[in-house]
Amino acid sequence: MSDGSAPSLQDRLLDCTDPQARPAALERAATAVREGRVVVLPTDTVYGVGADAFDVVAVAMVLAAKHRGRDMPPPVLVPNPRTVDGLAVDVPMYAKILMRQFWPGPLTVVVRAQPSLHWDLGETNGTVALRMPDDEVALALLSEVGPMAVTSANVTGQPAATTGQEALDQLGGAVSVYLEDGPRTGGLPSTIVDCTGQEPVVLRLGALSADRLREVLGTTMLHDSPAARDAAADPRGSATGPEASGGLVDAEEDGADQARLVGSVVPSGVTVPGTALRTLTP
Repeated sequence: MSDGSAPSLQDRLLDCTDPQARPAALERAATAVREGRVVVLPTDTVYGVGADAFDVVAVAMVLAAKHRGRDMPPPVLVPNPRTVDGLAVDVPMYAKILMRQFWPGPLTVVVRAQPSLHWDLGETNGTVALRMPDDEVALALLSEVGPMAVTSANVTGQPAATTGQEALDQLGGAVSVYLEDGPRTGGLPSTIVDCTGQEPVVLRLGALSADRLREVLGTTMLHDSPAARDAAADPRGSATGPEASGGLVDAEEDGADQARLVGSVVPSGVTVPGTALRTLTP
């Protein structure tokens, strides 16, 4: 508490670096999530800001805290691969193979969302981007509260937070609880794979290379989207901008935005005459 009885924003920053203090911090964060509030948590890349994925108002609060619109839906973090069965439909076997091999870790899979679920992540076009982070604190919280809609803990356009304090400095009173577990230096963002079609399509290359994915997929063909091919052709381009900050940064949201394309995005090779294209106005 600060002087007097008024609580300070700094009181919302809870220490998870101390093993003795961590359980209480996690319980306070879990309570906040259950009550429909927004929290900041560490991940294996950068710090994320999130809420209960099934709480429509709380998810809207996450986007508002970032000054982000519904056109950039957040990814959903899950505590284990079994959770996917309740969140998605028609998950192909190759996606299950990828999840078993690379979760927890820097792999985001885009799958068809379960239509019966009462959630609203934004304009997803019937898909959801899922990831299981390789972070002890994040997984402990997710195990308590279930799937969370999580995006990078920063105001859009600002650097992604690498500590709880940096997140607090940016997001302030928009977040109820900040879990501080030391620096998260990030590195390469997660690799995003569209798993809504008969064969997987790389939407964005990140920490997992296409060759590494192909080793696991065996005879299943892995395709590259034009954006992924461009990044592979120019590694310098893929290492700059928001993508360089980690798997939950705005680039992660860009990947989720690309995920709104349901089905394969592999070019058909069919030439389309210019007269066949029309611009539709509202």
